[in-house]
Amino acid sequence: MSVVKTLCPYCGVGCGLEVTVGENPTSSSLKVRGDRSHPSSQGMVCVKGATIAESLDKDRLLYPMVRDSLDQPFQQVSWDEALQRVADRIQTVVATQGPDSVCMYGSGQLQTEDYYIAQKLLRGCLGTNNFDSNSRLCMAAAATGYVQSLGADGPPCCYDDLELTDCAFIMGANPAECHPIVFNRLRKYHKQNPHVKLIVVDPRRTPTAEVADLHLAIRPGTDIDLLNGIAHLLVLWGATDADFIQNHTNDFPTYASVTQYYSPERVAETCGISIADLEQAARYWARSERVLSLWAMGVNQSSEGTAKVRTLINLHLMTGNIGKPGAGPFSLTGQPNAMGGRESGGMSHLLPGYRSVKNPQHRAEVEQFWGLPAGQVSPTVGRTAWDIITGLEQNDVGVLWIVATNPAVSLPDLERSKAALRSSPCTIYQDAYYPTETAAYAHILLPAAQWGEKTGTMTNSERMVTLCPAFQSPPGEARADWEIFAEVGRRLGFAAHFPFSDSAAVYAEFVQLTHDRPCDMSQFSHDRLRQTPLQWGHPQSPSPQRLYTDGRFLTPDGRANFAAYHSRGLAEPPDRDYPFVMTNGRLYGHWHTQTRTGRIPKITEMYPQPFLEIHPRDAQKLDIQDGDWVDVRSRRGQLRLPAKVTRSIAPGTVFAPMHWGSLWADQAEVNSVTHPEACPESLQPELKACAVQLVPIAVAAPPATLDNAHLHEYSELPLPV
Repeated sequence: MSVVKTLCPYCGVGCGLEVTVGENPTSSSLKVRGDRSHPSSQGMVCVKGATIAESLDKDRLLYPMVRDSLDQPFQQVSWDEALQRVADRIQTVVATQGPDSVCMYGSGQLQTEDYYIAQKLLRGCLGTNNFDSNSRLCMAAAATGYVQSLGADGPPCCYDDLELTDCAFIMGANPAECHPIVFNRLRKYHKQNPHVKLIVVDPRRTPTAEVADLHLAIRPGTDIDLLNGIAHLLVLWGATDADFIQNHTNDFPTYASVTQYYSPERVAETCGISIADLEQAARYWARSERVLSLWAMGVNQSSEGTAKVRTLINLHLMTGNIGKPGAGPFSLTGQPNAMGGRESGGMSHLLPGYRSVKNPQHRAEVEQFWGLPAGQVSPTVGRTAWDIITGLEQNDVGVLWIVATNPAVSLPDLERSKAALRSSPCTIYQDAYYPTETAAYAHILLPAAQWGEKTGTMTNSERMVTLCPAFQSPPGEARADWEIFAEVGRRLGFAAHFPFSDSAAVYAEFVQLTHDRPCDMSQFSHDRLRQTPLQWGHPQSPSPQRLYTDGRFLTPDGRANFAAYHSRGLAEPPDRDYPFVMTNGRLYGHWHTQTRTGRIPKITEMYPQPFLEIHPRDAQKLDIQDGDWVDVRSRRGQLRLPAKVTRSIAPGTVFAPMHWGSLWADQAEVNSVTHPEACPESLQPELKACAVQLVPIAVAAPPATLDNAHLHEYSELPLPV
């Protein structure tokens, strides 16, 4: 028996795991527990991490499969035939339509090595920036806010700050369910220290909000009003850090003038809270020497997501709550390696090492490092996730390569998205599992190795890099994602750029591109990471634990920037025809679209079906009883869900979990009703709010949950032989 230290491949907390592996490991023989030596999680693990091994051998894609059209069955082929088909198609499309007709859509499930080789293939060899990832749906607003306010991406805090703060301000996040180990650390500290205050801003009374000292159940879309209202009171009371503002920031007067419009009376009315609660929140900020804010999708997934992020950062700047223990603006990353994806250039506007495709010097640095001619890296920002959909609609995309994600469930305006996917002339789908909802739209299926079957690195929310070693062989003919990308690159004639013998060599090349960059990992290696996880900091940081401890920011003048925003509200506010705001989110046991967790009995037993939370007042008006079936209709589509009548949701707002795609339930895909309107700065869609109407169903509805026995009967897709 041997014990392998690795990382949980679910959320961005990045918990360390220990896996006990026998001589001939199988999913049933693997024993998983928390790694007490891991600095981020300290031995704790949630149900997802504890059961991860149970999904390794369930419904795996084992062999390459191809078909000429979506109405044909797949045929198993050799890797040689599948890869040559991919290379030939890319070569033809580049020659006839240009490189920008090729798109890749990746995922924070990828390891950094996978991300990096994809960037080298697309941006370097092919000359297109059309690589985006599902981080566009998750972390784009947080990253953009950090860059604009502080000069660079990267949360400036660390998990130790959870146990050093005087006041934790949680907004648009439910870490008790979505980032449970982070919340466990904070909650334990909060319980042991009565002077520590916990404020939770959320229209739902979540498990996080239940233990708060103050729960602000604001109306959806009023986040900026609330934050400006707190700032108004802090200015009025003189509870600002004048020295920090004067010596380390820009544009405070403009921001302060905007906050004058946000009187307690106006904010309380707009947000739907009491003046007393608003003043209490401001009082907690004013009286605390160390305020730590935490946020997630409730802030980011908004048509004004960047504005929300920057307005929250404003509160830290005006009170000097940044760059010191227990304080700072801390975004909770959604995916296990969303940070690593940003570090390696895995969004359509980025290049490796936190560089921008629009910066001529940055492009030249990457071209020189990769040995490419000047001008090879395109100066044009590539297609975002939604731009890929509109590109398919306009016949501008000739090849779509989807990797380790499930956009046929996760994209907004889902019926429109699926119609676009259906029109794709060539979709390559590279994943570990089969079937998935997205497999129905693929022409080529490539089997990928996953957690425990390949070696690579991931970066968590506190910038901690952990090595995830392989401890068993991939099933069937599955291969590591980076190996697949590299082999396609060789077949396209770029063999000299892909000489790597293993993932350690890939990582060694990648980290050189981070030298003297904000995410400097140039001294990291697989060998060093085998000894212990490592945290990166800015080159001039005295310690990687916290950024900006000297009050110097990574802006051109070294000062942080205030940003003055008035709230525009929701992109689609409720009206007479669609009077409710629908929001959505995760449940504790599930992960995204259930590609893994839906195949683990213990987790599916925890959540036998999806549901719709509705306040008793709204339910009474519509004559809806607990358990009744309800049609949820928007201007784009509809859901059919059983009602869960509860006071945990604010009146006028309804909630449904986002995990159920068509494989797991009938008419339960949340994104059937969401819209694609996005933040103009981060281009992140407003997945968290849309206007809906509720229609009670008088007749018995079909079962919401499909028996797993039907899994293999999905669509017309055959199982691999």
